[in-house]
Amino acid sequence: MFAHLLAANAPFTSPKIDYHALLPEIILAAVIVVVLIADLFLAERSKWITSTAAGLGLLAAAVPVITLAVSNHDRPPMFGGAYVVDDFALVMKMLFLLAGYVVVLLSTTYVEEGGYYQGEYYVLLLSSILGMVMMASSRDLVSIFVALEFLSIPAYMLAAWRKRDLKSNEAGMKYFLLGVFASGVMLYGMTLLYGESGTTVLAKMSLRFQEANPNKGLVALAVVFVIVGFAFKVSAVPFHTWAPDTYEGAPTPITAFLSVASKAAGFIALLQLVVVGFLPMRDVWQPFFWVLAALSMTVGNLLALRQTNMVRMLAYSSIAQGGFILMPLAVLGQSDRTRQESLTAVVTYLVVYAAMNLGAFGVVMAVARRTRSGEISSFGGLFNYAPALAVVMTLFVAALAGIPPAGGWIAKFYVFKAVMSANGWGVALGCIGVVNSVIAFGYYGNVMREMWMRPSPDGDKTPIRVPQSLGIALGITAIVTLLVGVIPQQVLRFGNLSQQLGGPLSRK
Repeated sequence: MFAHLLAANAPFTSPKIDYHALLPEIILAAVIVVVLIADLFLAERSKWITSTAAGLGLLAAAVPVITLAVSNHDRPPMFGGAYVVDDFALVMKMLFLLAGYVVVLLSTTYVEEGGYYQGEYYVLLLSSILGMVMMASSRDLVSIFVALEFLSIPAYMLAAWRKRDLKSNEAGMKYFLLGVFASGVMLYGMTLLYGESGTTVLAKMSLRFQEANPNKGLVALAVVFVIVGFAFKVSAVPFHTWAPDTYEGAPTPITAFLSVASKAAGFIALLQLVVVGFLPMRDVWQPFFWVLAALSMTVGNLLALRQTNMVRMLAYSSIAQGGFILMPLAVLGQSDRTRQESLTAVVTYLVVYAAMNLGAFGVVMAVARRTRSGEISSFGGLFNYAPALAVVMTLFVAALAGIPPAGGWIAKFYVFKAVMSANGWGVALGCIGVVNSVIAFGYYGNVMREMWMRPSPDGDKTPIRVPQSLGIALGITAIVTLLVGVIPQQVLRFGNLSQQLGGPLSRK
């Protein structure tokens, strides 16, 4: 009987695993274990070792990303096409690892001086970064959802890390409740997609939608549900309500982390979904992205104009910046050329945005060490007593506004190039983007005016002492922001590598 059953079934073959391709994830997992064990046995005065181990672990995980990039070897998909390590995935993994390293630098002094539990903090941070690294290679609905939860659940806890602060508790609770709701909506859409296509692998799903005749109404509803789930993650309007309160209440390094790395992971997931899996349904998601982009830019900028708190202003600025990143997605499916230009624009924007936004939050942390305030007015007269901080903050704010030579201009240029090259609604969206770029200068210019033209609100001109780790983080982000604006060809190379996403399927 058993022989009959064995003969009736295909022989079992273990999946081929490329351990070199999985080495970044393996190293991160090992570092998480090391930090957790070290925290159990280290004395309280030696807890600083956990931050050093976390930073070195992130740099170590970046090494195999580099070796994979220079190997020039086409690596076949793993696990039946669910996990792919291509140039697009390597670029995004490197972005997540370096952004995570900068966040560790921002966190070191903050966590030590705040008396927080250091080991648990870095374990959760590394776990969230591991989820982002996994997201970069996920090409399957199940692996995408697992990666999303892997990066989100630690972030919920980190947002509420200041346990005795009511605002931090509120931040974590709002982020958790709305995040769970968004995950449920997205998971329901994924189940509908699986039921209609019979597969969870995005490439196979795209072929099924091209070759078969699916229930278009049901598939359209499923696509919308999935996009809504990730629209929450990137804080696109009207799914943005959690962002301002969460950003204000969470620890400032975590706010920087959520505004850059977590948002980038959401956009990467959206790119993979629409390019690899949903391209045949472009008539559904392109208008949806058009509306999301227009609303996010406009609402984010208008609400940012009214803010007096720097962190809340940057939160609404992040919403508006997300609208600019959504713009190319609204025209991505029109032609092969617009697809390539849109992919380049999104990846370029994410790389530049990571540097300039992390740097801006770093300056906010440095200034708050003396002023103990997050108000924009607390930046008054900053140039008089901390000229270096005023100069680098001007660089970051100018980059966010898209003013040359700061790096933000090249990101906005390629976004507008992508949408303006498309016909019809793409040009209209580009015009909305131009208007919003002008509006944005209102609140960015206000920060510059406070630093350069207003007096210090308390008259105190004591120089600000910047901790070494925070100074290194500001130096890295400032150099990257400036070099991208002066020598944009290098970052554009990373953007061009993203054009292979989807392979030949995306060009059918």
